[in-house]
Amino acid sequence: MLLVIDVGNTNIVLGAMEGDRVVDHWRVTTTARTTDEFGLLLLQLLGHRGITKEQIHGVAVSCVVPSVLYAIEKAVRRYLDQDCLVVGRGKTGMRVRTDNPREVGADRIVNAVAAWRRFQCPLVVVDFGTATTFDCVDQHGDYVGGAISPGFRISADALFTRTAKLPRVEVEKPARAIGTNTTASMQSGLFWGYVGLVDGLARRCKAELAEQCGLSDLSRIRCIATGGLANLVGSACSEVEEVDNDLTLVGLRYLWDLNRGRR
Repeated sequence: MLLVIDVGNTNIVLGAMEGDRVVDHWRVTTTARTTDEFGLLLLQLLGHRGITKEQIHGVAVSCVVPSVLYAIEKAVRRYLDQDCLVVGRGKTGMRVRTDNPREVGADRIVNAVAAWRRFQCPLVVVDFGTATTFDCVDQHGDYVGGAISPGFRISADALFTRTAKLPRVEVEKPARAIGTNTTASMQSGLFWGYVGLVDGLARRCKAELAEQCGLSDLSRIRCIATGGLANLVGSACSEVEEVDNDLTLVGLRYLWDLNRGRR
């Protein structure tokens, strides 16, 4: 069994995988933890599902929070008797054709690799994380760039904290765009406004990617959504063809196979 760990700015998502199948997953808050705290957390999460450390044959990690990575690597070594495969230190099987490839976040490359391995066509991958990222892959399987926008919750928090009279509201999909009270109006602006942002950026990314790939038919470019709010927001976006919540975890599986080989 392979343990995959995706460290984001807000949450850490962990998955236990058998082959390409996620058999269990957990989401915990990204925060500073000591080596022992993280190690015990790992054992508790695994043990709660009846998974022993002897069943874990490897660990693959994607991390965009460098200050957290040291404790994770040390905890995995001490408590699981494994060395981590860290994305960025090995092969990805994907050329990164940007001005500075080292600037591209590990999670973005993992998503792009997973989507390309699955669909084998030009792609736009939308990841609803702390920031919402758009990552583009061409017809050759090369990562060619993308876009980064403020995440849904960042946008909502800015609205709550920078206005004197607007209340904090629940994140949900409103039935109508025209709200008849303050709460409904805020929910509409947040939700449908963000859907418009995603559709607009995805549409522009598709058009530019089609031009780069020499395609006249935009339908040949797939748009896949993943991340914490993909089910809620991504499913309402007309440009998104599919939501895959396990995309990053499966991408880590692919990179493990590429660098260490399947066991």
